[in-house]
Amino acid sequence: MAADEQIVRVDGRRLRVTNLDKVVYPDSGTTKGEIFAYYSTIAPLLLPLLDGRPVTRKRWVEGVGTADAPADAFFTKQLERGAPEWIPRQAIQHSDGPKEYPLVDDVPTLVWLAQVAAIELHVPQWRFTPDGLPGRPDRLVLDLDPGPGVDLAQCAAVARIARGILTDMGLDPLPVTSGSKGIHLYASLPGEQTSDEISAVVKEIARLIENEHPDLATATMTKAVRGGKVFLDWSQNNGKKTTISPYSLRGRAQPWVAAPRTWEELDDPDLAQLDLDEVLARAAAGIDPLVSLHTTDASVPAAPPTASSHPTKTHRPRPSGAPAPGATLPSLAPMLAEHGTPGRARSLSTPSWVEVKWDGIRAMGTWNDGRMQLHARSGTDITARYPELTADGAPFLPVDDAIVDGEVVAFDAHGRPSFSLLQNRMHLTRPREIEREVVRTPIVYLLFDLLRLDGHDLTGMPLRQRRTLLQDLAGDLDAPVRIPPVFDDLDAALAASDEFGLEGVVVKDPDSRYRPGVRSPGWLKIKHTRMQEAVIVGIRPGKGDREGAIGSLLLAVAETPGGELHYVGRVGTGFSERTLRDLQTRLEPLRVKAAPLDGVPVLDASDALWVRPELVGEVEFANWTPDGVLRHARWRGLRADKSPDEVVREP
Repeated sequence: MAADEQIVRVDGRRLRVTNLDKVVYPDSGTTKGEIFAYYSTIAPLLLPLLDGRPVTRKRWVEGVGTADAPADAFFTKQLERGAPEWIPRQAIQHSDGPKEYPLVDDVPTLVWLAQVAAIELHVPQWRFTPDGLPGRPDRLVLDLDPGPGVDLAQCAAVARIARGILTDMGLDPLPVTSGSKGIHLYASLPGEQTSDEISAVVKEIARLIENEHPDLATATMTKAVRGGKVFLDWSQNNGKKTTISPYSLRGRAQPWVAAPRTWEELDDPDLAQLDLDEVLARAAAGIDPLVSLHTTDASVPAAPPTASSHPTKTHRPRPSGAPAPGATLPSLAPMLAEHGTPGRARSLSTPSWVEVKWDGIRAMGTWNDGRMQLHARSGTDITARYPELTADGAPFLPVDDAIVDGEVVAFDAHGRPSFSLLQNRMHLTRPREIEREVVRTPIVYLLFDLLRLDGHDLTGMPLRQRRTLLQDLAGDLDAPVRIPPVFDDLDAALAASDEFGLEGVVVKDPDSRYRPGVRSPGWLKIKHTRMQEAVIVGIRPGKGDREGAIGSLLLAVAETPGGELHYVGRVGTGFSERTLRDLQTRLEPLRVKAAPLDGVPVLDASDALWVRPELVGEVEFANWTPDGVLRHARWRGLRADKSPDEVVREP
């Protein structure tokens, strides 16, 4: 088994999972492991909505990319070759023959889909009948898609208009913010009409709204007429079409979810899409606005007949010309760094061994027979994507064989590493496209370790010796291969990386051995985090393990000293039990009946216990959301030396 692989048991099923710390959403830092955790946790609410429906998947094999450079994805209908035989499947006849779709009815299947990067789950509005045929729709959907210049608030206004019409028809429509741009409306049906009949009805509803509110909405599919209007897409009720399932993640720059909402929430002028953390918090609080859509129909087959079983084989790339399995050869899985702090990092060595944390792609290079072969951290062969490193005329290593560890980086016009620019190269496979981007987006392969040299395994040697050999081997090479410098002043390196807008630093023990695939305490990564002082304005009671204690604190910040407080979100992590008890003692005498500020979202305010804004705390966080909320906030402690009048939003 490769070092980055694990065999886990999920509800009695054995699953092979890999690369749990692979970043799938670069803008938020959301990892593959967090996606596993989301789908496993949300399963009780998601599975009833998938039950009995063929699931079309949208896959992002190398991650979703960024807002500036979204990554490529592809839809897949046929169940992937090598899928576990226990996944139920059902065939649907297409023009080019039958395709077997997975039916997702348990947590192991959800986890397996996440393992193969199936981030989005799309389903039709019908379920299979007991004899395996497409049934009649048991729900309808109206997709409110905002055109250019249209915000979510206008979609919500159109949703309320549609709600009135559907309610008059005896239906109970339920809203879902789509996790992309708009809103979906669902309503349960008795299953007595065909997909064509339902599609015709929803089309008439869309036309009625268009006729009565031509300034707000259009039912015309032509994109040229959608500017300033909400497009009422009725076509997704067609029996051959699918819609993103409620509670499915979306492959957007942020880990947004197709999130069921209440009608009260749609009245919020600051209505926004929800991410996976927010949806999980709602689920933990017992909020499931789509509970009436869950099936209880015993006639729906839980597990249609499976296809013939086929063994699942695991292949791991092996460099061309490398020794056969069983020979002494380091794994291609790179050694990983733990999260650290400056204080902990200083204990590794004196002076410190500090490297820049490059914002690129980790790449293991295998040199053999005069050619370089590259593998990503996942083991994927990425050789063809970087011909300047691998083709004829590429830098030549004067040895028979070697394995190096490094980072492929693209630099912007100011000489700073740019992950956004690198997106232009990461997912290309067509030679003509690659050739064009070699000129438009040049890269550099920054080498920082040497694992094998002329048949000798170096992983047991101290880092300082491996680095000396690396310098002898590649120190004289020209671009695009370079060996970046090592610094011995941690504070200066942190200050410089912050000044130049870099991600952070990696501090290494110069005596550390190379441990392939292991996250070692001998390497520590220190990222730049943001800090913010904030005034405590409320408490949300804890649930589960925190029953009877503080669940999270509601925070506010002013724009100017002594100015009006603005709500900036909540913080629910970073507390010790002792800290929670101390906060409870300090906040209880400050309790008041009414909120000390306006603008707290309905969900956060629903069970809040308000306090006078007298205590100041400090949090670390990832970034600000567009609507001014702290993202991924973590509690650092009270600031007894600060008064509320001094608290302002940090630049």
